[in-house]
Amino acid sequence: MHNGKARAFTNIALIKYWGKKDQQLILPMNNSLSLTLDAFYTETSVSFSKKYTADSFYLDGQLQDEKSTEKVRRFLDLVREQSQFFEYAIVQSQNFVPTAAGLASSASGLAALAGACNDALGLNLSDKELSRLARKGSGSACRSIYGGFVEWEKGDSDQNSYALPVPSNHWEDELAMIFILINDKAKDISSRNGMQRTVATSTYYTDWVKNVDIDIKKAREAITTHDFQALGEVTESNCLKMHATTLAASPPFTYWTPNSLKAMNKVHTMRQAGQDCYFTMDAGPNVKVLCQKKDSQKIYHELQKEFPAEQLVMAYAGKGMETLETEVAK
Repeated sequence: MHNGKARAFTNIALIKYWGKKDQQLILPMNNSLSLTLDAFYTETSVSFSKKYTADSFYLDGQLQDEKSTEKVRRFLDLVREQSQFFEYAIVQSQNFVPTAAGLASSASGLAALAGACNDALGLNLSDKELSRLARKGSGSACRSIYGGFVEWEKGDSDQNSYALPVPSNHWEDELAMIFILINDKAKDISSRNGMQRTVATSTYYTDWVKNVDIDIKKAREAITTHDFQALGEVTESNCLKMHATTLAASPPFTYWTPNSLKAMNKVHTMRQAGQDCYFTMDAGPNVKVLCQKKDSQKIYHELQKEFPAEQLVMAYAGKGMETLETEVAK
């Protein structure tokens, strides 16, 4: 029996990944840039054994159905092919984040699974190699291999599409992100399906791809110079451009809800009143508020005037994927 366990934290894209040019290899249409956070994470253990007759996947203690297991099985097949180790596995994953609610649980989940498989089978993969492997399970998972600011190089092949840390001189330690949990239920339109529809039909999509390279450069420069206003402005702008592409798809769709708009308007109002904060949203209704740590408590309390405390989560910069001790001796 070969056992491994790992923990990976969620990351939130400041410059979004939206659209694939290769569905099978999960090669993105554009670079993206994220911040790994400490508030939400996944712990995953994997056990390979000749005794098992099929792969099994447990999420939060519940055996998952065939549809949910298929994504994990496909990833295990990639690991088996790469390692030439052809035993079935039991995967047990605990999500400390609502699944499929726009809080990037697939990113932390597949990054943790990649780390657990690397540990179990003694693959000794480098961080770059782990990032490439995690990418093939879930695109944004490649960024959760690292802590802090991370950029996913889009590449044009399996070999050169991976994430790398963005040097910041630890500036991320001065930042915070407040999650406004509008909805913790599964989305009507998954990120995967939303991306496919947008790439295929949105009249705004070509302009999105052109503009995102400019946004990446702005974000990198803001991180290098520790310019919070510049980073906040490009983060919010990039988010709105991404969501505009969904409204121009056919048929059009949106991840926004009335409470999402309420949260965005609240951030605008706060900023007009002199508070440094900016919002971003992924493929889901939840709103994340980027701010500086020194202002975070004041902004948190201001948000409490509109949203109950149970809907607000404070997050700071998180660590990269880490291997954990397994309960069963190897």
